[in-house]
Amino acid sequence: MMKKKALIIVDVQKAFDDKQWGERNNLNAEENISKILQLWREKGWLVIHIQHTSDNPNSLFYQKNEGVYIKEIVKPINEEVIITKKVNSSFIDTNLEDFLKINEIETVVITGLTTPHCVSTTTRMSSNLGFVTYLISDATAAFGMTDQNDTYYDAATIHNISLATLHDEFATILTTEQLINDFKGGLPLSRSTGSSK
Repeated sequence: MMKKKALIIVDVQKAFDDKQWGERNNLNAEENISKILQLWREKGWLVIHIQHTSDNPNSLFYQKNEGVYIKEIVKPINEEVIITKKVNSSFIDTNLEDFLKINEIETVVITGLTTPHCVSTTTRMSSNLGFVTYLISDATAAFGMTDQNDTYYDAATIHNISLATLHDEFATILTTEQLINDFKGGLPLSRSTGSSK
């Protein structure tokens, strides 16, 4: 029997539709998140929406800008929880950890935007705090990035390397299809216990 579980949807906000971000991979990530969200709602499991906000009026995530809004495809309904944050980790200066513990959640499934930033940081902290953590590879996405040497890395490369740094060490990486098939069947999924170092 699987322990109580929560779906965490990180920063699926209109700000990420802005052209300033450049090239993106996994263009169907939001659709996949929606599929997982539908399963969670059908099962009556806990859904937590993370919403990034900024106090900077020039930010796409400024509280009065349209970019701060959660995209319609995964828009919260009814009593679904929305937790706002101002840094990369969904656990810093929020009540997320306490909320999960109060609800006796031991397993979290993480989706959202973007893979190398808020998704990765939240995944790492989730594991470090002792939660059994799953990250859904095609329900998150990255943008192309340029490093300190002015070398450009395309979005797929950024995404894949980000997942590689999390694989087994911090989370079990699954596809949307794998997650839905396993969770619908109620199967206990295997998972690395974390660092072997």
